Amino acid sequence: MTDLLKYEKQAHIALITINNPPANTWNETSLAGLKDLVESLNQDKDIYALVITGEGDKFFSAGADLNKFAAGDKAVARDMARHFGLAFEALGQFRGVSIAAINGYAMGGGLECALACDIRIAETQAQMALPEAKVGLLPCAGGTQNLPWLVGEGWAKRMILCGERVNAEKALQIGLVEEVVPTGEAVNRALELAKMACQQSPTSIASCKQLIMHSREASSHAQGWRSERELFVDLFDTEDQKEGVQAFLEKRTAQWKNR
Repeated sequence: MTDLLKYEKQAHIALITINNPPANTWNETSLAGLKDLVESLNQDKDIYALVITGEGDKFFSAGADLNKFAAGDKAVARDMARHFGLAFEALGQFRGVSIAAINGYAMGGGLECALACDIRIAETQAQMALPEAKVGLLPCAGGTQNLPWLVGEGWAKRMILCGERVNAEKALQIGLVEEVVPTGEAVNRALELAKMACQQSPTSIASCKQLIMHSREASSHAQGWRSERELFVDLFDTEDQKEGVQAFLEKRTAQWKNR
């Protein structure tokens, strides 16, 4: 871990706070820390969901510190792109439910962090953009891939090619975020959703998430349907499947073991 990230465990939920004021920018240390933390959470059978937010009330994250790229050093650029890619790929591959609580500006790599999550909750004052092309760069941490999937090609091009910034209400309208809440409430709402996710079987969630993400890459719907059937049957090798059905039949709350 690093001081640039705060981590708190709340029951089955991991709460991560980007802690690099004033703008919660990312650097090699915090990106490597995020990757390591998410990978360790994947090994913790007691963690079912993850919430990530920014320290303070103005920034979720402003992305990369552009001072890193001022010298035009390709080696530095390659190293930073690698760190961003590894960190947000790890976040995107978290086996549980990941929720971004966007508590302010989410710009560049900050928005790409949120895009790597399963669900995004934005506060009313939030602003979101991928402005890299304005400074001669491009989104290198999944932005060009994840944004079109969520908002469609047209809005992705407006945001990436035209540099258009969207507020929370517009983000909700175009499907960039799933909900807008008052200032100061993003983390609370994200934790509420995370608690809902924790009521589900974590082994089922992992399989469902794999299938949903697979739909982006499947060569045909038939392939996706076959995978659905195969993973459904695989769940019957788990203790949670047996517990879930028994709890329903016995009209009680399931006690998940994540195995």
